[in-house]
Order: sequence, then structure tokens, then C-alpha cells
Amino acid sequence: MTSPLVRVHSLTTRIEAPVEEVFEWHRRPGAIHRLMPPWMPGEAREEATDLADGTAVISLGRGVDWVARHDPAAYEAPHLFTDRLASLRPLSWTHRHEFAADGAATLVTDRIETNVLGRMVDRMLAYRHAQLGADLAAHHRTYAAGRSLTIAVTGSSGTVGQALVPFLTTGGHRVIRLVRGTPKGPDERRWDPSAPAPDLLEGVDAIVHLAGASIAGRFTAAHKAAIRDSRIEPTRRLAEAAARSGVRTFVGASAIGIYGADRGAEMLTESSARGTGFLADVVADWESAGRVDGPRTVAVRTGIVQTPAGGALRLQRPLFAAGLGGRLGSGEQWLSWIGIDDLVDIYHRALLDDSLTGPVNAVAPEPVTGRDYAQTLAHVLRRPALLPTPALGPRLLLGKEGAEEMALASQRVLPEALMPHTFRHPDLEGALRHVVGR
Repeated sequence: MTSPLVRVHSLTTRIEAPVEEVFEWHRRPGAIHRLMPPWMPGEAREEATDLADGTAVISLGRGVDWVARHDPAAYEAPHLFTDRLASLRPLSWTHRHEFAADGAATLVTDRIETNVLGRMVDRMLAYRHAQLGADLAAHHRTYAAGRSLTIAVTGSSGTVGQALVPFLTTGGHRVIRLVRGTPKGPDERRWDPSAPAPDLLEGVDAIVHLAGASIAGRFTAAHKAAIRDSRIEPTRRLAEAAARSGVRTFVGASAIGIYGADRGAEMLTESSARGTGFLADVVADWESAGRVDGPRTVAVRTGIVQTPAGGALRLQRPLFAAGLGGRLGSGEQWLSWIGIDDLVDIYHRALLDDSLTGPVNAVAPEPVTGRDYAQTLAHVLRRPALLPTPALGPRLLLGKEGAEEMALASQRVLPEALMPHTFRHPDLEGALRHVVGR
């Protein structure tokens, strides 16, 4: 009999994919990373290698681990696997993952018996099912269906890389991480940005190049040099190595900073003139460095990424949750944003859609003003947005140039080259609700 302190939480969702495919998705590397909400504490440190009797470990920080052991007695491929919490007593947690064929689709049921607070469990289940359905739908897109690539990725430990790599591996692609340290296994290769090894890209079909020093910080001479030096020459050398190795596709990170810091309310597309300023110059040279003869090249001009795992939202969410948030500066500047999973989908399309080439604006189709952004985030978190930050604040923190090129920039950017395109979250409120679990 279930303890009176233990509740049963259950959610069933119809997923448009065959039961064998849905079960196989869960067996592949990366599944735990794709299903773990970014708003929950902890980091997946070890993935179960076998759904029948493997072990997964989530680090909660300060040496505290959530250890989940799979139960071979409650396993039946492709219809059931079960994990149980084996640490953190007196907490209890038994999670049954059930899969039933429903014609060509699958009824996915998560059933959890636990004494953990119920609201968090229900929010987690809603996130998992939304993520699973959207990921499988993305892998079923016309340009992607049935294709499997070997993809080399730089910057895999960054915010975008940590979302993109598990998305690709759960989709059946092989990912080779290009790392600067000592490789830890067969799916890592040592990459020297100044002199890539001749065999670095052997057997690689495509590259996603994400590496580059963070632009966050005061725009001192040293910081600006680090931003440039980590992008231009490393990109050029990697692109040249890709061309020599016969790599078919080179997808490089870029930024909407190419349009300049203050374009007012002007509608900006990929064909708009580049702007002026430090970031515009860097991005223009960065994109140029990645254009070489041979591979199909795509430059992903990324907007303000929405995820509590990194970037601006990671800093803003705690302030707004505490009721201390508000607009930056006048609030009239335009903010072109993109949800982290929509950004992952754009990289995925850039890898597999052979018709996509050149610069692509990785932004949602509905940019907002800074005032609207602050009000929407506050509404999602059920807090007021009454404490605006005057322009002086970012200037003190980032310096005049840094503040004007980042925090106070006005860029109203549209994803013209992508269209038509299926966005998971075309509106800001929906995107924020998904990533913050509200």
C-alpha cells in the first residue's frame, strides 16, 4: 500500500511516432539531458547506459547526488522501463515510463510515486512530454527524416552546445566533440584552434562551430582582443581544414550584432546592410572567415537566447522572481530573442536542409521592446516589474561601449531566410513559460 506521504503523479501524452522509435529515443545518449528541465536544480553527471539495469546520477551540488537505479524486474522493451531513487533518504521516488502503441503513434505515460513536492513533479512531467514530442517532430521534418550524420562540434560545453549535442545524439546522429584538452573517449578529439591536426575531421560529414570567448564583460582592450582572437583565425583554420577533409557542411555561430547597436525600429533581415561598431566588425570578419570553397556554409546569426541555463535570462530570472525586475533604460529598444530549443532546431535545419545557405537570422518571428520583455517575464513569474534599471546601471557594469552594444542595443531582426519554418515557441510568453516551468 502506498504511504500516505507518497503521492502518485501521472501524465499521458500522444506522441506522433511509432512506439519502437520513441523507446529507442530514450535509449540513446543525451535523453536525460533533453528531458531535464533547465529550471530544476542539478546537472546530469552520469547517464544510464542500459534502461534495464543502468544507473543515472544527477549532481545537486555540494557533493549531493540524486542516484536513480533502473529495475530489471520492471523492464519490458519497447513498452516499459522503471527507475528508483537509491539515495537521499527519506525521499522516495519510483518512476515508471510506459509506452503503448496507438496506431502509428505512441501513448507515453510517466507515472511517479514520490513524497517530493507535487507541484514541481507535475511541472517536470509537462516539460518532459512537451520536449519529447517537439524533439521527435523536429527529427521527422522532411529535410531530416531518415538521415544520420557524423557531426563535429566545437564549444560543446557552452550553453548552446549543452542543448544541441544531446538533441543530435537522441536523433541518431554521431557527435564528435572537438576539445582543447585531453580527449576522454572515442567521441572526443583534441582540437588545436591555431593548427588543426590533418586527421581532425576524418570521417566527419558536418561541423557545428560554436567556440568563442564570451562577449559578456567590460569592453576593455584585453576583452575585445579575446573576443576577436577566439573567433576569427580559429574559424578560418577550421573552415580550411573542413574544405581539405571533404566535409560537406560547415555551420558557424554568428550574431545579430552584425547589424550594429542602434538600428531603432528598422526591420532587419539577412539582406540588410551591416551596421557599425566593434561587434558589427567582429561578426562580419567572423562570418567571412568561415566562408571557404567546398562545404555548404551557414552562419547562424543568433539573437538573445532564452534559457535559465545561461545568458541574460540566467541573470534576470532571480531578480524578477524576487520582484526586483524591470525594463532596462528607456525600454523602447527592440530585443530580438530566440528560445533555446528553437535555436537548437535552427542548427539542426542548417545541418540537414541542403537548401539553406549563407547568413540565417536565428530569432523568433516576433521581436519585442525591452519594456514588453520585462512585463512579459514578470507576468510569467507572477511578479511586478516596477523597478526599472536606468541606462547608468549597465554603463557602470559594462562600460559605455559594452552597454550600448549589448544591454541597450536596439535590433529589430526578422528570420526571413528561414521562412517558412516551424517554431516551437513563436511568441515570447510561450517560450518563457516553457523554460521556466510556468
